[in-house]
Amino acid sequence: MEWIRAGWLVFQDQVLGMKWLNELIGNGLAAVGLDGTLGGIVQFFLYDTIKIFVLLSVLIFGISYVQSYFPPHRTKKILGRFQGLWANVVAALLGTVTPFCSCSSIPIFMGFTSAGLPVGVTFSFLISSPMVDLGSLVLLMSVFGTRVAVLYVLLGLVIAVIGGTLLQKLGMERYVEDFIRHAPHIESQSSTLTRRDRVDYAKGQLVNTVKKVAPYVFLGVGIGALIHNVVPQNWVEMVLGSQNPLAVILATLVGVPMYADIFGTIPVAESLLFKGAGLGTVLSFMMAVTTLSLPSLIMLKQAVKSRLLAAFIGICTLGIILVGYFFNAIQVLLV
Repeated sequence: MEWIRAGWLVFQDQVLGMKWLNELIGNGLAAVGLDGTLGGIVQFFLYDTIKIFVLLSVLIFGISYVQSYFPPHRTKKILGRFQGLWANVVAALLGTVTPFCSCSSIPIFMGFTSAGLPVGVTFSFLISSPMVDLGSLVLLMSVFGTRVAVLYVLLGLVIAVIGGTLLQKLGMERYVEDFIRHAPHIESQSSTLTRRDRVDYAKGQLVNTVKKVAPYVFLGVGIGALIHNVVPQNWVEMVLGSQNPLAVILATLVGVPMYADIFGTIPVAESLLFKGAGLGTVLSFMMAVTTLSLPSLIMLKQAVKSRLLAAFIGICTLGIILVGYFFNAIQVLLV
């Protein structure tokens, strides 16, 4: 078992984490005389940008290829076979294989709702899709390690399942806008795709996704580089460290109005953790940014009434805060 563990650590550090790339960039910058604070900023920016885009490209292509077997009407049929809690679980799991940000997930949520799926099931999908997709799992493993990444995804799925179930139990179905509930739904059958068709689809999804997330990746890595090399560690520890009992709540509330893909928030979270922020604090910030961004809430407001929107925000916010405090409590065991 020890050789398996050692092999996995090498895979995690050198393949997913690309530590060799960081060393290569550092040596190259040192050779041209670029060191100190400026060298550290450039090294962090180049390393994280290249790593994220390489992993992102591989992941999105693979996920999209698999997703080509599950068009929306087929996904709706799968969800329609399950009832009760199991329907929420399946919806949350299906959300993990859709590489969408919160804004991209909302049109799919609308389509599922207009097709007659229970509102609790569709909200389980809406919560899990931006928060815990497979791409985030791999990137989290490359930064925070396997245990943190797996636990993050599992707890994200728990929030999605519980959140959707509570909304269903609270009878929130009646707070979906009428034009969504009564929208005409045309059942379509996708033509049989060849392997070439699926490859082309995956390529298209890859290009579109990279174009969409690239600005946030560059911005996130840039902010992360500055935090990592410029912001004093005692500042971060004072505001976001474990000694501040309100750090998780503050990070969650700060993250809600922002809009960024998880690929752009991970470099910021990585730098904050390096500077002394609590693990749960930075993970709560990531969850809030990706799940409850202001643009996505504005879009969602067009489809649901204020009471349902408020319940959705409240349940997700509470779940994210609880997850943050849980991670802070067990941080010593994970890092």
